[in-house]
Amino acid sequence: MNIFEKIHKDTAFLTSCLKEVLEEIGEQVPLDILNLDFIKQQNDLQDTDTEEKHIQILSIFLQLMNLVEENAAVQQRRLLIDQSGPQVIRGSWAETFTRLKANGHSEKEIAALISKVKLRPVLTAHPTEAKRISVLELHRDLYLKLVKLQNNTYSKLERDSLKDEIKGLLERWWRTGEVYLEKPTVSSERTNVMHYFTKVFPKALTKSDQHLRQSWKAMGFDTRLLNEPEKYPQLQFGSWVGSDRDGHPYVTAQITEETLLAHRKAAFALISEQLSALAASMSFSEKRNPVPASFLEIIRKKEEEFGVLGKEAVARNTYEPWRQYLNLVLLQVDNTSKENPDFLYPVYKNASELAEDLKKLRMSLKEIGADNIIENQIFPIERQVSCFGFHLAKLDIRQNSEFHDKAIEQILMHVFPETSPFRTWDEKTRMKFILDELKQNRPFGIWGKSFGPEADRVLDCYRVVKSHFDKFGKEGIGSFIISMNRQVSDLLIVYLFFREVGLPYDQFKVVPLFETIKDLNESAGIMDEYLTLQFVKSLDNERFEIMLGYSDSNKDGGVLTSRWNIYQTGKKLTSIAQKHGVHFCFFHGIGGTISRGGGKYHRFLESMPQGSLSGEMKLTVQGETIAQQFANLLNGVYNLEMLLSGITLQSSSYFYPDKTESFPDAIVEQLSKYAMEHYRTLLTHPSFIQFFGQATPIDVLELSKIGSRPSRRTGTRTLADLRAIPWVFSWNQSRFNITGWFGIGYALEKIRNENPGDYAILKSQSDNWPLLRYILIQVETNLVTADPE
Repeated sequence: MNIFEKIHKDTAFLTSCLKEVLEEIGEQVPLDILNLDFIKQQNDLQDTDTEEKHIQILSIFLQLMNLVEENAAVQQRRLLIDQSGPQVIRGSWAETFTRLKANGHSEKEIAALISKVKLRPVLTAHPTEAKRISVLELHRDLYLKLVKLQNNTYSKLERDSLKDEIKGLLERWWRTGEVYLEKPTVSSERTNVMHYFTKVFPKALTKSDQHLRQSWKAMGFDTRLLNEPEKYPQLQFGSWVGSDRDGHPYVTAQITEETLLAHRKAAFALISEQLSALAASMSFSEKRNPVPASFLEIIRKKEEEFGVLGKEAVARNTYEPWRQYLNLVLLQVDNTSKENPDFLYPVYKNASELAEDLKKLRMSLKEIGADNIIENQIFPIERQVSCFGFHLAKLDIRQNSEFHDKAIEQILMHVFPETSPFRTWDEKTRMKFILDELKQNRPFGIWGKSFGPEADRVLDCYRVVKSHFDKFGKEGIGSFIISMNRQVSDLLIVYLFFREVGLPYDQFKVVPLFETIKDLNESAGIMDEYLTLQFVKSLDNERFEIMLGYSDSNKDGGVLTSRWNIYQTGKKLTSIAQKHGVHFCFFHGIGGTISRGGGKYHRFLESMPQGSLSGEMKLTVQGETIAQQFANLLNGVYNLEMLLSGITLQSSSYFYPDKTESFPDAIVEQLSKYAMEHYRTLLTHPSFIQFFGQATPIDVLELSKIGSRPSRRTGTRTLADLRAIPWVFSWNQSRFNITGWFGIGYALEKIRNENPGDYAILKSQSDNWPLLRYILIQVETNLVTADPE
């Protein structure tokens, strides 16, 4: 059975189950609407009374088809692996190893590349997820039941029982409200993403590591090069939920404080659960296993440090030293996790100290030759501690540069009332003032002084960070991101806020977010000037982070111009980093839809400029994309694998530079200009706003209950103030998909008519240049899914 036959068969089965459910519960709905042939006949639907139940039944049907296609894709990958080997799966570890080997890299070089990879997916609460958690959980249950039905060893009775369970789930779904009737709070959005951090990603990490190990073995590579957790890619997660303040009035300092503590509490619960399960399985007797003397000494010292508690922990498992050791480790973890630890007993200062204790356990087992135990039981926990630590996910702090300007203006009005308003200063005046101030150690005001609404909100947030940093260290806190970063002073202002609350300058990354086409074009000059400053050099930082915005650049200039300018920005910034002898970690603010940077990760990574990826990368995982990519475990593992293996492949040109390939940049530059001109002609048309309001459901989206954040930054009803997410979402809902194709057809036609030679060059490069191929595939996908009517 091929993939299309399977999709048709599974869809027909689930459809029949849904029909039976609706008939059994007496729902008076036109069940013919669920016939596939009927759905294809669009004219038949035009006269149908699309009342609420009709919409609901079609909504459920379409979501069932998504589940079927998801399952079919997993099965298709399995079939391809069995038939042709794992290297045929695009974006897989096996394909990456095959390509690196073909490029002349030895297994030692490949292993070195893997160990340099650092990936941080950052989950955001951007409002594009309409489905409730309870419905997403129903999806997951249905998917698992569908997978079980593929087991050919089940009897007819077992299959009938599974069908009844599926019908039960479908009835629950029918009776459940699918979408939010009230706007979710920031707290409920936090609960949503924490489900992934605690329930999904730990399992996905373990399975992803298994895929890497199996692919390495399948290549015939030396397994000793990849037998320790330190040699695997570094994967950590980030979050904006509870900390992204950009135009979000409901993210308060209290919310941020609660989020940091909730993350920490959940991280310790995860560690304790895993260590307890490991302790229960480590029933090795000293009577049957030679215990290294050094390990016994470690146990004795730890027991002494805990006094009576230590003796009790050891006494629970006589003759089982490995269990005794884990009991003591659990005591220390439990003490560390308390809000007020008992400092009479040991605590872990950070997760690295726990990692060292786990390494001691691993080395003791290595001495007795228990390699299988290390690989299958110790290794996964070491990886979990490395990934989630005591913080679960790093919380980035984001705010708009204009908000910062208002805040600093309010502070200066109190301290220097005779000066003109800060927002009237030119950049030269701003820079001189800020740099002079940063030479001073004193704050502007006493702790807790009120300066004004914007200033107080910024400083209250930074005080929360300071308090958390003092108690628990910096692990749970990510970067300080300035959206709409337009100049060097936008970066430096953040250090004045650091000084005001007593945060050290060198412990956190201050990150510019370049979003519009203009900002992207000016980013290299801004970073060049920033890195030249003596103050920045004094921070002794070799690694800097820069965020690139996809949504606003797309809204600003269209899909082709957005992609091209981000590509060019990557090249220019890489040159700036080389000039100053530093490394840039690019933070890609991609979204779910293609026009906002979504799509297959392996194509996205391959399209980057050669040598721009230095092993480190951050990227956003937004809205409904979180569920689409990670709600299903196997899909989640596949997406992680594409990211980790893709970064490894793309970083090879950074660490092992080869000849630089030449592509027709000048032609695409001209193509981009033509496309943007045509795109801007549409947006600046006098009747465009009226057309946009009538052609798309933007008014409904602005009133929808799918996110806690307002649709507009300041509330003014202009295109400039409208966030890029509802902008893209509204065009997709209307099936125009303008944001994913408009302008490129005009530009290609103009090039073909005016410069046929350039057009021929572009055509010849459409398969050879990963960037051009990536753009064309994405535009083609958007056109296929658009409705020409």
